[in-house]
Amino acid sequence: MVVPLAMKLREQGVPIKIVYLGHRDGSTVIVRKDSPAQSLRDLRGKTFAIPSRFSNQHLVIRKLMEDSGIAPDEINFVEIPPPDMPGALAAGAIDAYFVGEPHAAKAELDGTGRVLYHVKDIWPHFISCCLVVTEKLIRERPEVVRDLVRGIAESGEWAETHRPEAARVAAPYFRQDEKVVRYVLTQPPDRVSYRMLTPSDEDLQKIEDLALKLGLLEKPVPMSELIDRSFIPADIKPADIDPGEVK
Repeated sequence: MVVPLAMKLREQGVPIKIVYLGHRDGSTVIVRKDSPAQSLRDLRGKTFAIPSRFSNQHLVIRKLMEDSGIAPDEINFVEIPPPDMPGALAAGAIDAYFVGEPHAAKAELDGTGRVLYHVKDIWPHFISCCLVVTEKLIRERPEVVRDLVRGIAESGEWAETHRPEAARVAAPYFRQDEKVVRYVLTQPPDRVSYRMLTPSDEDLQKIEDLALKLGLLEKPVPMSELIDRSFIPADIKPADIDPGEVK
């Protein structure tokens, strides 16, 4: 689940916890191949697709707008399901989109889109999705939660060191051509990362602060109520680097 939506559910009293992350980075801003845009400022007055107003992509692009001196009403945001974004761009229905892979790489490979920004260049070690479980599952089936977390950790580490093989395994689940998934995992190699998946208070606080500022959240959600790191195996260490500031 996208992190801001998990926060919103918790704010509304839904008894859930974030227990691990899905990946880092792996989102891209795409413009039409023939677009003259060289920065976000060049998209003023244009139609820009996001997956959802509760997506981290929305938060990041709004932060970049503020940093670039772009007023909230200078870009026309529309919500489009990620699989439909490459087709909408090719048809001229939108001018740009910001989405998680592989739906950005598909436009590149189809020859209809080009990269304006990789998210890692806007917000280093960006987080999009997290593993969310109910407190009921934690109470009644903790071993299931522990297996889910270890499964993500071990498969992510394998994917990091076996990227072509990971593309072959993952392609059927994405319903994408294997070459698209391989492109995501290798062009460039740090386009998406499956390491540093322990959620830190600092990581999630940045997201919450932006969500509060944009009015997506009505009140702060204490990190102690949102995160449960007790299911992360002892041999998986939290990242020992600064997640980085929003640029």
